[in-house]
Amino acid sequence: MKVKIELDESLQEEEFVIRCSAVTEDILKVQAAVMDLERSGRCMDLRQGDTEYYLPIGEILFFETEHKTVYAHTRDKMLETGYRLYELEELLPGSFFRISKSAIVNLNQIYSITRNLASSSLVEFRHSHKRVYVSRKYYKLLVERLAEKRKRL
Repeated sequence: MKVKIELDESLQEEEFVIRCSAVTEDILKVQAAVMDLERSGRCMDLRQGDTEYYLPIGEILFFETEHKTVYAHTRDKMLETGYRLYELEELLPGSFFRISKSAIVNLNQIYSITRNLASSSLVEFRHSHKRVYVSRKYYKLLVERLAEKRKRL
């Protein structure tokens, strides 16, 4: 596979073109990686009281539903979003993953998972005291996704 960068100062926005003889699994992975990179650089508008915040998606540790309201958790804040979890699943980049009926985590921010065979396992995040629980139903899928990310490094 060859990688080539062509500069065109007349372009109004960046454009990625993939030229290939056939659409293979590797080509689809490259496409997904570029799309995720583009999405992860976006900002999300969030609220706390009368204040609106515009934060890069990558700074969000996890999203959690509480009393029909979805909150985005950063290292030190809990901000309200206007989206439902199922909407966020569609909008967020592939670095976000649902871990229960009420939570979606940023895989890039996970520091540790403390497994509990009898009930939900505990997920902790880098440089934060915040925690969230992964249900038994999603635990295996979460561990597989994290292992997949490690293979790419």
